[in-house]
Amino acid sequence: MTTAAARPASLLPTLPGRFYADPALFALEQERIFETQWLAVARTADLAGPGAFQTAGAGRESVVLVRGRDGVLRAFLNVCRHRGARLCEQPAGQVARTLQCPYHAWTYALDGRLAAAPNLSRMDDIDRAAYGLVPVHLTEWLGYAWICLAASPPDFAAAVQAAVAERLGGDGAIDAWSLGTLAVGRRVTYDVRANWKLIIENFMECYHCATIHPELTEVIPEFAGGYAAQYYTGYGAAFGDDVQGFTVDGTGGFPALGGLGADRDRRYYAVTVRPQVFINLVSDHVIFHRMTPVAADRTIVDCDWLYAPSVIAGGADIGQSAELFHRVNQQDFAACERCQPGMSSRLYAGGGVLVPSEHHIAGFHAWVTEALGDAVT
Repeated sequence: MTTAAARPASLLPTLPGRFYADPALFALEQERIFETQWLAVARTADLAGPGAFQTAGAGRESVVLVRGRDGVLRAFLNVCRHRGARLCEQPAGQVARTLQCPYHAWTYALDGRLAAAPNLSRMDDIDRAAYGLVPVHLTEWLGYAWICLAASPPDFAAAVQAAVAERLGGDGAIDAWSLGTLAVGRRVTYDVRANWKLIIENFMECYHCATIHPELTEVIPEFAGGYAAQYYTGYGAAFGDDVQGFTVDGTGGFPALGGLGADRDRRYYAVTVRPQVFINLVSDHVIFHRMTPVAADRTIVDCDWLYAPSVIAGGADIGQSAELFHRVNQQDFAACERCQPGMSSRLYAGGGVLVPSEHHIAGFHAWVTEALGDAVT
């Protein structure tokens, strides 16, 4: 193993390989990161009417999100209070007035209250309010539902909104893209056989861009130099001189979103919101990634391409637009899967190294180790 004294100043250490491969460490991350932080888990427009529900993974828990008859979106642990059966098995659906456990038919109102159960009228001592579904903290932002399992969640503004503001150079800067009003033009779910941290590290750097992203570097030539746009506060990477739009062949896309000024046109911005969201912003659409780690070596990534409602309602062909980042995703995830076996190699027991254009990843590593605490010292 190379010591810090012997390592060139240009190189910083990564996390050791076990951080990417050890199931015990993954379980600890689920407990101390994914069950304590805010997670984006659903597009709120997908839960538009009363009784619409979706399930989502959060750490070791399953959570059900449901729109109440009062119009309020709520989240609950997806566990029946009777014998612990999974309440909703389907990833999404629609109910009329209640959620009913398929095991013993305990039935809950859409606001979580225990509404009925077989022979419940004979059990006068049961407090229906006390045996309702267990609520989960939920807030809505950028058109997404964000949940947190912690009893006392981190301040949302400080934990989530500040990360976006810092990257884009000001509070409210992201409002210009009007994410909450955009329509989903395409959604792709990727099953990636790699640790979630490898995916975040990949997204945070562009040292690999010239090697594996030919289409992206054609559209944004400066990425071939190895520095990621999100390395700089407020900076948007410029399109090439002859590039008309953020499309797979550089041809024109769609009119700029209404709130954007000329200074944001023909530029690309990328934001990482720890621990599981990536936001990619160009003038005519937004690409929003949500990650759900399911094992030390497996991560589900849901990716939405968001456009002005008029583009989708008008039946515009978004193929060239969406194809660019679909290829980027495929290329990135293949690279992460190529790295995953090496995490268990004896060669990587002490970790790898970060070159100067990747040094900012060390901040993410510090955040992970701080979250895990003395369990990894």
